[in-house]
Amino acid sequence: MTQAAPHQRDLAGESWDPGQYLKFSDHRLRPALDLMGRIPLENPEAVFDLGCGSGNVTRLLADRWPDADVAGMDNSPEMLAQAASTASRVRWLEGDLADWQPDRTPSILYSNAVIQWVPDHHELVPRIWEMLPSGGCLAVQAPLSWDMRSHQLMRETLDNGGAGGETIGSTELRTAVGNRWVQDPDFYYDMLAPDADHLDVWTTEYQHVLTGDDAVLEWVTGTGLRPILNGLEDGEREVYLDEYRRRLNNEYPKRADGVTLYPFRRLFFVAVRK
Repeated sequence: MTQAAPHQRDLAGESWDPGQYLKFSDHRLRPALDLMGRIPLENPEAVFDLGCGSGNVTRLLADRWPDADVAGMDNSPEMLAQAASTASRVRWLEGDLADWQPDRTPSILYSNAVIQWVPDHHELVPRIWEMLPSGGCLAVQAPLSWDMRSHQLMRETLDNGGAGGETIGSTELRTAVGNRWVQDPDFYYDMLAPDADHLDVWTTEYQHVLTGDDAVLEWVTGTGLRPILNGLEDGEREVYLDEYRRRLNNEYPKRADGVTLYPFRRLFFVAVRK
């Protein structure tokens, strides 16, 4: 199965939980705003938010460009229902980024924390890029989480977190979560530069200040951990969570003031077609 955004259906076909995802909405909003702020277009006609989730950022896009036709696309009916529950002028569209096509010529294709769930970026990114006319803008943010200890431990716990160091879950699940779909910045630069009139590629590491027990586990439960949790049987899931929680808390200990620091690196690129 092709994965889509964290707002969309996961490996086991179960829906994503909007409430869990929005627990850290302030932290998740900052990179979305950083990406939006670097888009150089002043008067776009049509703006699409790809993987819009509950629509918080989509409504901000509509506020920034009040004269534009703004649409939010997502694969999750639950997320789209939540998005539509807040009155706005945004159009809400159900679709899967893996094969989605816009219903009108886009001026801006905006994608915040989505492409990490879709494979084959050597095909995906050029396909989206080619939807844009001359002067159109592609703006993308994706987590660079593969090398982070939280995500290394996620995979390692599947590999050896069972009793006596046994594997947990199926070979198919371990293979699926072992895929590294987001590439290094130069991959996207080389792909877009030949046809770009403007190209800005950068990375940022955010130092998230989290509170509460098992803070990093709570964070990843809303995004990257979902395919694992839904891919495990009930008994396996309990064993996995107990061991993964222990490893996370050793790696990211709660400080004396009750805070857990969680550094998180993200990739950004903003490109305007020639």
